[in-house]
Amino acid sequence: MKLFLTTKDYAVTGREFQLLHDEKMDMLVTSPQPAAMEEYYDSQNYISHSNSRRDLSEKLYHFIKRYTLWRKVVLINSFGTENKFLLDVGAGTGDFLSRARYGGWKIQGVEPNPMARGKASERNVKLVEDLNACSGRKYNVITLWHVLEHLPDLDGDLNKLVGLLDKNGVLVIAVPNFKSHDARHYKNYWAGFDVPRHLWHFSKTSIERLFLKKGMEVIQIKPMIFDAYYVSLLSEKYKTGNARLLNAFYRGLRSNLSAWGTKEYSSLLYVLKKA
Repeated sequence: MKLFLTTKDYAVTGREFQLLHDEKMDMLVTSPQPAAMEEYYDSQNYISHSNSRRDLSEKLYHFIKRYTLWRKVVLINSFGTENKFLLDVGAGTGDFLSRARYGGWKIQGVEPNPMARGKASERNVKLVEDLNACSGRKYNVITLWHVLEHLPDLDGDLNKLVGLLDKNGVLVIAVPNFKSHDARHYKNYWAGFDVPRHLWHFSKTSIERLFLKKGMEVIQIKPMIFDAYYVSLLSEKYKTGNARLLNAFYRGLRSNLSAWGTKEYSSLLYVLKKA
């Protein structure tokens, strides 16, 4: 694998990492991959585990989050599944599962971080620590909202996910897209890399090839429009030390306008079913 670029963990430790390009799969691989990941998540700076609202970027995150939670439930309802048994992997503090339960779904969630599981339990959303605790069950819909890039055992976990899916079930994957305009603009400062928490960095080609090996096919790809603005805001902060709102909005807009033609949005949502 060839060196794509060198970046660092801007959110927690400041340590440097390399991104290596796997040409066969057209994806990037974080190197080195730490054996112990706890310290990279055990921080109030990791917002999906903390629910904090300390600055502009965190307030914007939660503002967008309220809207996207509603849109996520609309999406899974559109599949028309009869039993409505939902598994959310990387459930964080349980916001999506809580909203889905309100919409009539029977919920189950996986979250390895104990702090996040504790916050989820406060809203009566009980989460398990790993996928092994879900064995023996079948789910109509399995969702991973910006989680696939975190999984240390990518191949093994994909096998588990496919095994947990009902024969007519739907798998929903949302991931950053390193081929987007904002990724090309910010380069090593692009917040979508988020090393080393993001171990893998996907393109449309890599998602299709990874899941084809598992007997899954992509039936729909959707843009995640708001991600370009939020990621640009964080990227501005990493690059300049300031969350430059106007610059971030301009870059997010440029990214979305560029993707109107290329379809390479800052983040993409994939809907998959068994082939």
